[in-house]
Amino acid sequence: MSDFSLTTLFVVPVGQTALPSSGSTQDLTAGTVGFFNSSYATVTAGTIAASPYFYVAQGRENTYLQGSKRSDKIKGCPTAGAACNSNVTEWYKVTGCSDVSNQITDVTDFKVQCGEILTLTLRAHSSYIDTLYFNGFTRSVTVNAPCCECGGDVCTDVDVNALINSIIVKLNQSAPGDNPDNVSFKSFFTFENVGGTILRIQGKPLTKYGQPCDVAAFPWEYDRMYFSTFVYDGPATTADFIVADACNIVAKATVTQTSNYPSGTADEFKQLEKNFYSYQAGYLKSLYRMGGYNENFESHVTAGTIYDSYYIRFNELDKSAYQWGDYIHQDSTVILAVPNATTSGIAALVEPILVAALGAVVSNNTCITTTSTTTASS
Repeated sequence: MSDFSLTTLFVVPVGQTALPSSGSTQDLTAGTVGFFNSSYATVTAGTIAASPYFYVAQGRENTYLQGSKRSDKIKGCPTAGAACNSNVTEWYKVTGCSDVSNQITDVTDFKVQCGEILTLTLRAHSSYIDTLYFNGFTRSVTVNAPCCECGGDVCTDVDVNALINSIIVKLNQSAPGDNPDNVSFKSFFTFENVGGTILRIQGKPLTKYGQPCDVAAFPWEYDRMYFSTFVYDGPATTADFIVADACNIVAKATVTQTSNYPSGTADEFKQLEKNFYSYQAGYLKSLYRMGGYNENFESHVTAGTIYDSYYIRFNELDKSAYQWGDYIHQDSTVILAVPNATTSGIAALVEPILVAALGAVVSNNTCITTTSTTTASS
């Protein structure tokens, strides 16, 4: 059974270069993020651990009938293994990564004799593609290898350079006309003959959804495109959609670069501001298509900025807030999005305070992953 966490999102504005050092939560200017102790006084990395718990708070633009946006009580355990009576169940960092790689597959080591028939099948997946096609976008092209010369050795492999060129010609073909249903390989891939021995297949960047002015729209999606490549003996069959194409492989397909997900982009956090809006506002908790009705919606995301994000998941500090017999306890999550160090120096101020309160932070994500996955000829 899935659970539910009441999530509060704080996006530190790009223009914020320092954390509040005086005043309380009601003194925060619009957008300013700060850390406060149990007495609502500002804290530093040297003082936060001494407080029974702390808050993350952010000043609002519209303060009518609502105060500063504030998290619930967070009590960490900066010393691993100590009996701190912490209410934090999870705490980690996701480093923002602007570089996005597309998958590259190299097809080599063709084992094809003259007169043979070979088929290349590509099966592509993404969230968008899989809504259109069962088991991904699967297409095949079939190519006849050149016939043998008179008196030639039928056991000799054909000229690989010519074979690759003939495959690329097939891959770049598309049905005539401008019917939108005529989706071809060119919609998702590019093809290249590298040195006469390698057929290089590269996935294209995903098409970005439109960015409408309608704040109630949800255009951003966490997605990537990846694909499998098979080159086998014989013509394509209707079994392509459900068959393991690893039979009669006549070339080696090696993934030399995997596609990856971007993380920490401005578009991602702009979407999260919409997703978690109802938890942030004191009233007017729905988003409407007419902007005048969204007076409580505030965005502190700056286009083009990459954000590092800190996730803190925690239970109620006061156990009496839970009712006896609750099957699943509702907990809370704080997401703190901070412009990364290449964008703003505020990142160097935020992390030491969180580490002093919660202990060492784990950051496991990497920006670009390359692997080597092969389907080899026999």
